[in-house]
Amino acid sequence: MRTRVTELLGIEAPIVQGGMQWVATAELAAAVSNAGGLGILSALTQPTPEALAKEIARCRTMTDKPFGVNLTVLPAIDPPPYAEYRQAIIDEGVTIVETAGANPAEHVAALKQHGVTVIHKCTAVRHALKAQSLGVDVVSIDGFECAGHPGEDDIPGLVLLPAATERLDIPVLASGGFADGRGLAAALVLGAEGISMGTRFMATAESPIHDAVKQRIVAATERDTELLFRPLRNTSRVASNAVSREVVSALAAGGAFEDVRELVAGARGRRVYELGDPEYGVWTVGMVQGLINDVPACADLIGRITSDASRILRSQADRWVDADS
Repeated sequence: MRTRVTELLGIEAPIVQGGMQWVATAELAAAVSNAGGLGILSALTQPTPEALAKEIARCRTMTDKPFGVNLTVLPAIDPPPYAEYRQAIIDEGVTIVETAGANPAEHVAALKQHGVTVIHKCTAVRHALKAQSLGVDVVSIDGFECAGHPGEDDIPGLVLLPAATERLDIPVLASGGFADGRGLAAALVLGAEGISMGTRFMATAESPIHDAVKQRIVAATERDTELLFRPLRNTSRVASNAVSREVVSALAAGGAFEDVRELVAGARGRRVYELGDPEYGVWTVGMVQGLINDVPACADLIGRITSDASRILRSQADRWVDADS
């Protein structure tokens, strides 16, 4: 399945692994890349830029295939040293970077000076057009179904994807709601040239999170998520549990961020993945968990998705020909 995305990124399958904080480590990224997709490390999972450099080097011991690094810039009371993380990425010779969050202008300019291919993840067509004007090479556009930050427009992928692809000149990755060959086939038909998956890769053998959390994803339905911080216009889709429901209720009743700060602490979410207690804190997951029924190896998953997508596209083409005749 060759597209502009596979050619540009040097990968075999048009499938990119999301750069999920606490999840996108060397083990997962290398497994995805070895399977023919694009694995991505999460820069901010590492506590320092120096630790990120070591993680990049560690990933290189596990794969000789292309992989990237995600650098997400979000509002923070005590922001991390983004420029230092970016410099660590450049110094380690990483050739693909996924930016996300705030306007990536500063990072795109610096990365492009070093020949880095830049993917920018966004949630609106207007943001995608801005990213294209800044010189990014690929846009990964998140529909409202996605895990993490879906933006504030609430536009689902079925509308967002064709709206974006008909206005952009650069390749588009479809993100949010993808887990199988049906999704990849649909994304290609809607104009995308590949898919980016986060939640689906959480429930794989090589994912570093606790097996109890993987099984929670398998058991969950598409209704088992919550939208945090809607009143604050910083919406985030997370797993539905006692903690996330308490946060939603508190903010809906007029509470402020300070009232829920301890509940939403990132350290608690990280401990969910480490301890295997899905009720311990807030953790990110998408509506697509309702389509996830197993925990395969990344190679098996990517092979299954690409073969199923090819079969679906061929069968539909045959059906259309039969109808015409």
